[in-house]
Amino acid sequence: MANTAQARKRARQAINRRNHNFSLRTEFRTAIKKVLKAIQAGNKETAKSEFVSAQSTIDKIARKGIFHKNKAARHKSKLSAKIKAMA
Repeated sequence: MANTAQARKRARQAINRRNHNFSLRTEFRTAIKKVLKAIQAGNKETAKSEFVSAQSTIDKIARKGIFHKNKAARHKSKLSAKIKAMA
């Protein structure tokens, strides 16, 4: 357990940051799932619109350092390729 006031405060901050980052990670996963669901349904227009909103979410999370920028780029690339592959 933290013994100094500084260490106690850092522990509190770590808990708050962990909760905030967890919600951002959840937002990231949800955005990807929405695009994949539209692709599964075969609705290209919905998939494109969901992809645009997912892109901004993914970029925002990468910018904040929750995920590495290459991971964000990889997810955007895979989603884009899946949308382009739709007939």
